[in-house]
Amino acid sequence: MEQKVPRRTREKILALSLKLFNEFGEPNITTTIIADEMKISPGNLYYHFRNKDDIVNSIFVTFEEEMSRMLSVPAGGRPTMQYVWQYLHLMFELIWRYRFFYRDLSDLLSRNRTLELHFKEIFGHKIKLVKQLCKALQEDEALAVNVIEIDTLSTNMVVTASYWLSYQYVLNPRKYTEQAVVEKALAGGCYQVLSLMHPYLRGEALAQFEELTAKYLKEKSEIAQPAQ
Repeated sequence: MEQKVPRRTREKILALSLKLFNEFGEPNITTTIIADEMKISPGNLYYHFRNKDDIVNSIFVTFEEEMSRMLSVPAGGRPTMQYVWQYLHLMFELIWRYRFFYRDLSDLLSRNRTLELHFKEIFGHKIKLVKQLCKALQEDEALAVNVIEIDTLSTNMVVTASYWLSYQYVLNPRKYTEQAVVEKALAGGCYQVLSLMHPYLRGEALAQFEELTAKYLKEKSEIAQPAQ
C-alpha cells in the first residue's frame, strides 16, 4: 500500500496541472500555484516532479500515447465522409482535452526541446494520415485531385484541425469552456476541415458531405436561436 500512495499523488498532480494549464494557460501557472491547489507543500510536489517542465513533459507522454493511437487507427475498409467526420470529431475531442499544448505551443516549443522534436513528428504523422485518406478517396474516384493538390490539401486540413480550437478561444475566451460552446466548436471544426475537400469531392462522397453539412447547419441554426 505504501508504494501506491506516491503514485496516486503523482496522478493527482498531473490531473490538476492539466486542468490549470487548460483553464489559465501554462505560462500563467507555477509549481507554487499547483502545490497550493493540491494543498501540499512545494517540497512534496518536488518529490514527484523536479520542476514545471517535468510536469509538462509527463502530461505530454500521455497525450502523445493517445495521439499515436488516433493516428494509427485503421480505416477498416474504404473511407466514407461519415467516417471521416466522426474520426475528426474524436480528434477534436482529444485536442480539447490537451488544448493548452496547442494554445501555448509557440511558448512551449521555444523553451522545451522535447516538445519541439515530438510535436514536429506528430504534425508529420497527421499530414501522412490525411494524404493516405485523400489518396484512398482519389482511388475511389470520390476526390478529383492531383499530387500537388493532395499535398496542399493535406497541409491545409492539418493546420485548420490543429489550430481551430485556439481560434475559437480567441473569438470567445470568456465562454470558451461552456458545454454548448465546446460542442459547437467541435462540430464546427469538423465542418471547416472537411469543407476544404468540398471543391474536389465527387459522386457519393459529395452527396454525403452535403448531407452532413445540412445537418450541421440546421443544428447550428437551432443553437443560435434564442429561447422562446
